[in-house]
Amino acid sequence: MRFSIRSSTARLSIFVSVLIIAVIIIFQLIWLKRVYSKEQKEFDISVLKTVRGVYEDLNISIYDFNNLNQLVERPENHLYLARVSLPINYDSLVSYLQDELENFEIFTNCGLGVYRSKDNRYVFTRTLMAAGSHDKSNLSAPVLKRNYDYLAFYFPNVQKYILYEMNFWIISSVILLIVLIICGSSLYFFYRQKSLNEIQKEFVQNFTHEFKTPVATLALAAETLENKNIIEKPEKLATYAGIVKYQSDYLNKQIEKLLQFAHTESGRLHLHKKKVDMHELIRESITHLMPLIQQKNASLQLNLNANTSCLPADRDYMIILITNLIENAIKYSKQPVITITTLNKPGQFILAVTDNGIGIEKSQQKKLFRKFFRIQNNEEYIAKGFGIGLTFVRKIINAHGGKVYVESVPGKGSTFTVELPGNK
Repeated sequence: MRFSIRSSTARLSIFVSVLIIAVIIIFQLIWLKRVYSKEQKEFDISVLKTVRGVYEDLNISIYDFNNLNQLVERPENHLYLARVSLPINYDSLVSYLQDELENFEIFTNCGLGVYRSKDNRYVFTRTLMAAGSHDKSNLSAPVLKRNYDYLAFYFPNVQKYILYEMNFWIISSVILLIVLIICGSSLYFFYRQKSLNEIQKEFVQNFTHEFKTPVATLALAAETLENKNIIEKPEKLATYAGIVKYQSDYLNKQIEKLLQFAHTESGRLHLHKKKVDMHELIRESITHLMPLIQQKNASLQLNLNANTSCLPADRDYMIILITNLIENAIKYSKQPVITITTLNKPGQFILAVTDNGIGIEKSQQKKLFRKFFRIQNNEEYIAKGFGIGLTFVRKIINAHGGKVYVESVPGKGSTFTVELPGNK
């Protein structure tokens, strides 16, 4: 339970931290959008001031309009149309415009066009290069039909220009974003490492618990057998000899499990496939588990409905797989009623093990096949073990090119379904 509380607290801390980071990133993006909008407005104002400066230089009256916004139309983001009375001196227009663009620090290329309404075309065009510009291409403003003459000021690169002006803010935001991502990743890996440490600690505790009781029982039996008077009591001698055998077998099985798991952890499973009868292996696995079945007074029902039960597989690993599934079903049921079902699907052999046990919460189902993970209920673990059985099961199934699924309802039981490739 302590592990569960610590894990929940750690998960909550990680969630809150990630939420804070996400909020900061969102606010940063909103702020950048606002900065961009502000820069766009400032650019618009600079263009209006440039137009006014050019008109004043050319002695063109603007007082027929209440404000510059009535004088200048902006039909597109990159295009500004300023009403004008023709004719005007084109050379003076270009010269004054170049000066005003520099005065108001508009350092992006500008396409200039003089539109005559009666011809519905530009009668004069020119591209004004910004200082230091490497783009020498001609800029042609789109022709928009109007019933008045106008000057077109075309800034197709204004978006790049504004972004360039925002360089400091963009770079600082990117750096902040990288820092936040690093912090978030560090928190994630810290939590992951903490979880692994806790799981390994639980494994060591389980390991100690699994071996401490049998060793203590063996020690007590050995001490009793050392007593010379025990020879005079054959029934007692047989009882303690049985205890020694039972505990020795139990320790041997536990050690075998650990050795098998360690072998799979060292690399991929080396399969020795041959044709095996899965129904025969199921019955053999049940025989191996008979002491546990009798101890738990378990009821087993076999629905071996597969017409084709033979398939290419590693016999030893298949027995381990079947034994683990049945053993788990028994161990996690208080009054075990286990149903083992087989059937065929096209190209597949299906094995399903259903129990009436404690069931598995949805949040725990995805973790079932993780190394050292053990099912928890609200109070404590229901069954003893190392948390490696289902990890081993998945490795075996994957090595055979199969799949495993779990369906479970807390308090009602679980069904583990294995799909294996059949004969081709």
